[in-house]
Formats: sequence, C-alpha cells, structure tokens
Amino acid sequence: MAAAAEGVPVTRREEPARDDAAVETAEEAKEPAEADISELCRDMFSKMATYLTGELTATSEDYKLLENMNKLTSLKYLEMKDIAINISRNLKDLNQKYAGLQPYLDQINVIEEQVAALEQAAYKLDAYSKKLEAKYKKLEKR
Repeated sequence: MAAAAEGVPVTRREEPARDDAAVETAEEAKEPAEADISELCRDMFSKMATYLTGELTATSEDYKLLENMNKLTSLKYLEMKDIAINISRNLKDLNQKYAGLQPYLDQINVIEEQVAALEQAAYKLDAYSKKLEAKYKKLEKR
C-alpha cells in the first residue's frame, strides 16, 4: 500500500484460477510515451475544434434561415396590408355609389307599392264589372 501512495502503480499477483468466469486479473498499467500523449492531445483538440466549428456553423445557419423567414413574412404582411387597403378603398367607393343610388331605389320601392295598389284596384274593378255584367244580363233576360 505504501507504494500506491507514492504514485507507483500497484500490481496484483495473479490468483489461482477459479471456476468463476467473472473474476479477472489486473494487469500493470503502462503510461504511454510523452510524444504519444502530446500527439493525442493535438488530435483531440483538432477534432474538438472541428466539432465546435460545425456546431457554431449550424447554429449560425439556423439564425440566417430564421432571419430570411422573418424578412419573407414581413414582405407577405406588407402585401396583405396593401390588399386590405385596396379592399377598404373599394368598399368605400361602393358605399358611396350605393348612397348615390339610394334615392332611385326608394323611388322604385314607391312605384312598386303604387303598382301593387293599382293591381288591387284593377282586380276590384274587374270583379265589379263582372257583377255589373251579370246584373245586366239578368235584367236583359227579363
């Protein structure tokens, strides 16, 4: 145990073989040479830089896409605003024309009522003339 505290790796002695397959024996850990560690660190940092660059590029592209979508949406809303303004203007024009036609429409309604009254008078006159004719025929037969 004193050797483990001093930083020297402790090796286990191989125990006699057991029937249990789950028991493994430890092997002595060997540290890689200094050149290998620095090369592995460079490789790791290079790959990490590539990964982070990819992540940042993807995020940047997402923001560019959102910006373009916002610009297009803004343009569509401007088009819709223009359409709404045109519709409002046309509706005002139609209301003015309808207001200009209103006296004529009122006259048409009055004439229609007069025609209906005249038609009723004509039916009454027809009925009255039929009664007179019937009386005349009746008197003529006498």
